[in-house]
Amino acid sequence: MTIRSFVRRSGRTTQGQKRALSQLWDRYVLQPDAKMTAAAIFGDDKPLHLEIGFGMGDALLEMARAHPENNYIGIEVYQPGVGHLLSLLEKYEVENVRVSTADAMQVLSMHTPLSALDAVYVYFPDPWPKKRHQKRRMIQTPFLNVLAKALRPDGVLNLATDWEHYARQMLTLLEAHPDFDNLAGSGFSSRIPQRPLTKFEQRGIKLGHGVWDLRYQRR
Repeated sequence: MTIRSFVRRSGRTTQGQKRALSQLWDRYVLQPDAKMTAAAIFGDDKPLHLEIGFGMGDALLEMARAHPENNYIGIEVYQPGVGHLLSLLEKYEVENVRVSTADAMQVLSMHTPLSALDAVYVYFPDPWPKKRHQKRRMIQTPFLNVLAKALRPDGVLNLATDWEHYARQMLTLLEAHPDFDNLAGSGFSSRIPQRPLTKFEQRGIKLGHGVWDLRYQRR
């Protein structure tokens, strides 16, 4: 089965988001076949960070504003989320972020040179909680193989989920993978201050939901 990194979700797009999608698309959104390097996209050699599935984009925006020394690419297919982020990028005059609406697996396997990325973030991917659907989960060995090639040596993979079963599956797969070392030594990582606390996560914490972080380094 071919792994897809997303499922297209419908949702109400506000007038502001529609305006951003129409007027800001060419400014911030990459072509599907764009070469994923800092030089090709930003015209410099700053570290290149990639977030897969940025949702509404608030965490990505916060990281980019806090770390202007890095470049960021966010991948998302949820149009209201893309529109929301584009509006924020314009509002805060953020120039170190670009957006891709292509499938992450294709972006990584076809358009990302070896060792091009310094860090990858996958925060709260779709958990596919039903057992018959779990084969659709993004974090599987073939996907990790592609990520390992895209990350530079010592590059960092950051994961977080609020589904314990998925968290333990991720941990098992990464512990067995020959290209990754656990930065926590063993088990799950504590939440790092650099990971923005989103509204989604805050709601979950108030409801008593757990959150599991994993941080692995490319060997």
